[in-house]
Amino acid sequence: MSVVVVQLGQCGNQVGRELFEVVDSDARGQGAKADGERYREASLDRFFSCEESGGNVPTARAVLVDMESKVIGRTLSSAAKTGRWKYGDKNYFCQKKGSGNNWANGFYIHGPKCEDAVMNLVRQEVEKCDRLSGFITTMSLAGGTGSGLGTYVTGCLRDTYPNSFILNHVIWPHRTGEVIVQNYNSVLTLSHLYQSSDGLLIHENDTIHKICSQLLNIKQISFTDVNKVIAHQLGSILQPVCTGLCLTEYSRSPLGDLMETLVTHPEYKLLSAMSIPQMSDTSLAFSTFTWLGLMKHLRQMLISNTKMEEGWLIVFLFPIPL
Repeated sequence: MSVVVVQLGQCGNQVGRELFEVVDSDARGQGAKADGERYREASLDRFFSCEESGGNVPTARAVLVDMESKVIGRTLSSAAKTGRWKYGDKNYFCQKKGSGNNWANGFYIHGPKCEDAVMNLVRQEVEKCDRLSGFITTMSLAGGTGSGLGTYVTGCLRDTYPNSFILNHVIWPHRTGEVIVQNYNSVLTLSHLYQSSDGLLIHENDTIHKICSQLLNIKQISFTDVNKVIAHQLGSILQPVCTGLCLTEYSRSPLGDLMETLVTHPEYKLLSAMSIPQMSDTSLAFSTFTWLGLMKHLRQMLISNTKMEEGWLIVFLFPIPL
């Protein structure tokens, strides 16, 4: 079953592009193996479509939304430069004036104005799916467009597609502060998303920054480095997983499986990702792992409620304790 990604604001569009890059690279790497062709087909069908005018280049199942055209243009051009995948030529909506880090401006002003245009783009993308599993929105909690407009669009998705799953992937701002009103934006966004979303997957900027600095040994950390770590964790969670005893059958509803396992109560929607290992490629080449060792250290991470553990392998999702 396919997933439609709605990228909202500057942060959401940057993370979304990295997510599709991770999915494409992983699918191609697995497809090169003798038994990986079905994995590749399942992965690409979940996140990409093949348009008749697109040749052999897969098109991301995504809708890009931002109130400024600069980020949209960069996202489209960077995806096209890869030559391996691309965004739809008309799958974006932008204007000339941003939200000014004002949640109310994005929710009450830009939201109603662009509702029809954005939902029409989403509808066109949904119609390309043979079977729809649901929606993933990528957005920031600190800014105005990602948080305010993202909250409004999520409510529209719930009203239009009441039987589809919605997973909101949100980026928690730095504690030191990115914008002066980030606390208000975060509280308003979470309070509204709790009413319309099926699950909220939270990535904290402070934690990701520590992973890049302490575990990946990156000296000068950029937004690209942070976005790659986030996309790697998100892609690992959403990629096809073998079910049952047959190793060639993959889960058909990625969002449905996650919601059924993790969101056991309507009030427990906050989710957190723990990833092992987080290490540089040079260190990974000289490391070995066992499944029992991975599970042991992953359990220790869960008990101690830490997102960082040097030298271990897998990615799991856990509900955040309230």
